[in-house]
Amino acid sequence: MASSSVTYFSCKNTLIAITTIFILSSSSCSASPATTKVNPRPRPFKKIYAFGDSFTDTGNTKSATGPSGFGHVSNPPYGTTFFHHPTNRYSDGRLVIDFIAESLSLPYLKPYRSILSNATDVAHGVNFAVAGSTAIEHQFFVKNNLSLAITPQSIQTQLLWFNKFLESQGCKVARAACKAAAFDDALFWVGEIGVNDYAYTIGSGIPSDTIQQLGISRVTSFLQALLKNGAKYVVVQGLPLSGCLPLAMTLAPEDDRDNIGCVKSANNQTFSHNRVLQAKLQQLRKQFPHAVITYADYWNAYFTVMKNPNQYGFKESFKACCGTGDPYNFEVFAVCGTPSASACPSPSQYINWDGVHLTEAMYKVLTDMFLNGKATHPPFSYLLDMKLRHG
Repeated sequence: MASSSVTYFSCKNTLIAITTIFILSSSSCSASPATTKVNPRPRPFKKIYAFGDSFTDTGNTKSATGPSGFGHVSNPPYGTTFFHHPTNRYSDGRLVIDFIAESLSLPYLKPYRSILSNATDVAHGVNFAVAGSTAIEHQFFVKNNLSLAITPQSIQTQLLWFNKFLESQGCKVARAACKAAAFDDALFWVGEIGVNDYAYTIGSGIPSDTIQQLGISRVTSFLQALLKNGAKYVVVQGLPLSGCLPLAMTLAPEDDRDNIGCVKSANNQTFSHNRVLQAKLQQLRKQFPHAVITYADYWNAYFTVMKNPNQYGFKESFKACCGTGDPYNFEVFAVCGTPSASACPSPSQYINWDGVHLTEAMYKVLTDMFLNGKATHPPFSYLLDMKLRHG
């Protein structure tokens, strides 16, 4: 799409606000929380490797050190719903990746940075997702004078981390034995990646078409690397319905709305991105016919909820649960985790948690759609059947 699709974010202050919302520091994380109860049924997968940004990060970033101190993910009320304390997750509780682990009778994934400083059991997988990550390499943003306080990690950084992790386990990707040990019983979950790329270039004059092309190219290369090295079961999430986030709703002009009341230009942008991404995934399926590559339709799953929120138990579609200010309980300089912000008493009735990220309740609804509904293509049940059939 042309850059005009995001004119609602054109001013300099807005650019800084958005980048600092998504930017998280590169400091090391705290320990991962306790594991879930294990179900008696057999495990189709022995491990999960996760990648992505703040929608998937379970602790690789601790707190933001951006120019305005945004991203106080280590402060209450983050984590209040399920863990009852902050866990460096950008929600009041569990994320999609946590519910995926539970559904597969696996423990919650350890953040990669936590295993660097602590000897810990990683037999069930590792989470390489880091908040603030981009699909395009950091140098692109530096070259265009857009680095600000952006985290330097990209999806390619996460691939390097993954390879280093394999080496730390005494296994190199080039060895056949390594591939069998690391890949055969692993689910690769690639959470959404690319929203930050658009956010960081807003107001810069760089066309969104350029970001789309470069971002999808980098994600495709990342997926090719995993598949060439032996990944057999891969789930790739598309971008979310970003125009329904309080951040976008606050900053966009009131005449930029679609039929569900969200920011039309932003939703069009992510919809277009996802359409091209799905075409690339289809090409990868032909290139790697022995792998199962499932697309998790984040955009349409979110859209389904927004069309009928009451059906899913939500009473508030647009306001953030944690924040301050009217009309969306969101202000870019007083975000969740800062002294002036507070949380609603019933997060489970809200779709959005902090203006950018979602509540545990919404993540659970989305996970159910991915696992049991029609939001994965081919269905997640097909992926599981293929794993059980081929071992």
